[in-house]
Amino acid sequence: MSKIMIGKYEGTLYEEAGGYTGAISLGFAADGKRLRLKRKGKTKAEVKDKLIGAVKDLESGVKSPENYTVRNAVEDWFATGLKKQSASTIGTLKILADQHVIPLIGKAKLSTLKADDVDTWLEGLTGKLATRTLVSVHSILKRATRHAQARELVIRNVAELVITPKGKEGRPSKALTRDQAAALLDAAKTSPLHAYVVVSLTTGIRTEEARALRWDHVVTWVPKDKAWRPVLEAGFNHKRFAIYVWRADRVGGDTKTRKSRRSLELPDQAATALKQHRAAQAAQQLEAGELWTDHGLVFSTGVGTALDAHNVRRSFRAIIKRANLEGDWVPRELRHSFVSIMSDNDVPLETIADLVGHAGTRVTEQVYRHQLKPVIATGAGTMNRVFGTTRKSKRKSA
Repeated sequence: MSKIMIGKYEGTLYEEAGGYTGAISLGFAADGKRLRLKRKGKTKAEVKDKLIGAVKDLESGVKSPENYTVRNAVEDWFATGLKKQSASTIGTLKILADQHVIPLIGKAKLSTLKADDVDTWLEGLTGKLATRTLVSVHSILKRATRHAQARELVIRNVAELVITPKGKEGRPSKALTRDQAAALLDAAKTSPLHAYVVVSLTTGIRTEEARALRWDHVVTWVPKDKAWRPVLEAGFNHKRFAIYVWRADRVGGDTKTRKSRRSLELPDQAATALKQHRAAQAAQQLEAGELWTDHGLVFSTGVGTALDAHNVRRSFRAIIKRANLEGDWVPRELRHSFVSIMSDNDVPLETIADLVGHAGTRVTEQVYRHQLKPVIATGAGTMNRVFGTTRKSKRKSA
């Protein structure tokens, strides 16, 4: 046994179990028990280095366990650091962490992790992941380490010192042609997702906006009242219909941006699809009985709960297959297709931006029953011309 000094602390170094153990005295606790900090290693030099690091952590206020790993940090972050995130967001992050973070760098000790280690890890993923996914994966490590920092489990966040490299080229979004869109709409008629597809394609709303759409935000113009009324109150026996795109399947339930809030008149095909969908949903509710949970959603599961994005994609792939469309298509490309069809039919760019909620449309935040809302009718008129119209009268914005 030999005595050692680590900074201002006195300790001992001795052989134990085929290696060496170092212990430094930290004084006494309030109950009179002696406080000691121990580290083990195969050599004296290794033990001294560990003790020096432990003392630095001690003096900086960091209390990182010797074997606290990247995996531990990521798991702790998922357990307590994502309280404001939606379940779908957490699910996506968990998949990325389980596939690209924990298996590849999870065993590294967080306290000794170096920027070079992070660089090497990310460079190894550049040929597998698109740049956007690579940014998300890197963000998981940065945020998990930041979470550990806030709990005094590590001093530095080396992940934030590294620049995310460029990944492989991602699959560019594409748009359906007019003929492909017509084939898709026809194939969707036998799917429970029929109205979802029709509304998404003919209005350009985002997938998260479609999943969050409620029946009290599907309205019809009642001439005698000179006002838009919810279809569940006024019925479908009217000529004009619209949707209030004021919600999205996001944390807090709001749309992507304030400018995304908009009110859109529905093309005839979308209105008809929603009328049929409402009847089918009512039958579903009767069949579900007490299992039905009424959230007022237009598009829901067989028991009234919100649709999961993964289930929507799976059902959409089945429609794509039935329509004999080649290639890999995803629901968000219905929105791209809407923009393409608008552009092909000479709709001004400023109007397209309004229709998809990028800019220009300002809708009051008050509940629609308290004030008339502007309804953008251009999209409905164009879609009626593209896919066949039932009314020849020219509409004006309300």
